[in-house]
Amino acid sequence: MKISTTILGVALLLAGCHQYNKTKTGLVYKIIHGNSKVLLKQGDIIKFNIEYKMKVGGKDSILNSTFGHIPAFVKIDTASFGKHSFTEVLLQCAPGDKINFVMSIDTLKNLGMIPEYNELFKKGGTIDGRVDILKVYNNDAAVNADYQKEMEEEKNREIEDLQAYAAKNNIKTIQSPNGVLVEVQTEGQGPKADSGMQASVYYKGYLENGKKFDGNMDTATAKKPPFTFVVGKHNVIQGWDDGLKYFAKGGKGRLLVPAMLGYGPQGSPPVIPPYTNLIFDIEVTDVTIPAPQKAPAPLLPGSVKPVK
Repeated sequence: MKISTTILGVALLLAGCHQYNKTKTGLVYKIIHGNSKVLLKQGDIIKFNIEYKMKVGGKDSILNSTFGHIPAFVKIDTASFGKHSFTEVLLQCAPGDKINFVMSIDTLKNLGMIPEYNELFKKGGTIDGRVDILKVYNNDAAVNADYQKEMEEEKNREIEDLQAYAAKNNIKTIQSPNGVLVEVQTEGQGPKADSGMQASVYYKGYLENGKKFDGNMDTATAKKPPFTFVVGKHNVIQGWDDGLKYFAKGGKGRLLVPAMLGYGPQGSPPVIPPYTNLIFDIEVTDVTIPAPQKAPAPLLPGSVKPVK
C-alpha cells in the first residue's frame, strides 16, 4: 500500500514532537503559550492575526494573511464554529498564545469546504496556518472602537506607501480629505464632478507594479464608450467618489487610491489581491446634471386589496 508523503510527513511530525496534537477532525496543531493563564471562554470576543499558506511549485505561497494589516475579530461560540479549524482549540488558549496548525485538503473537501480538487488544492495536500491571539474583549463597543482604530491605521499605512510611490515616480499630488492622492494634469472647465453630478470618464486602472486590471482607454479594439455614473451614490469605489471632485469636463489626471478606499481587505480576486493600492489614469469627458428619475406609477384603485 502506498502512503502519501503528506500523511507520512504529518505522522513523523506527531511522533517527533510531543507538543503537536490532533483534534477529532484530524487538525494537527500546537499551542505556544504566552504569559496569561486565564483561558478563553464562551462569549469572549478575540482579536487575532491569522495566516494561511501552502506549497505551490515547491515554494511557500501565502493564501491569506492579516499580519501587517487589520487583525480579525471573532466571538467564541463553539456551536457555530466549523470543523477542521483552529477554532476547535480556542478554549485551550489564553490571550498572548499562538497556534500553529495543519489542515488536510482531503478533509476540507469531505466537509464540503473545498468543492473540487484543482491545481491549487490537490489530493493529499495540506494548508499550514498560524494564529496570534492578541486581545480579548467582553463587549461590542470596545471591539468596534478598536476596529475603527485599526482601519484608520491601515489606511494611513497605505497612504504612506502611495506617497512614496508618487515621490519615486515624480508625481505631484494633492490629498483629498479621505486620503486619495490626486494628480491634476488638466482641471477642465465648467462644474466639477461633485456629489450628485453625473460624470463620464475614460480610465485605465493598474497596480503599483504597473499591471493593468481594467479600463476603457488605450484599447487595441474599437473605442469603448466612457463610463458614466452619478458621483457620490456609492456606485463606484470610494476613491473615485473622492478623487473625481477635483475635475471638470475635459479634466485629465491620475488617482492614487489607498486599498481601504478601493477593494479593501477582500480585494477583487483573482485580479486585485487583498489590501492592494490602485492607480487610475482618468479623462473626464463630461460633467452634467443627471436626469431626474421617474417617480413610480401610482397604484390603480383596483390593484389595492382590502385588509381583512
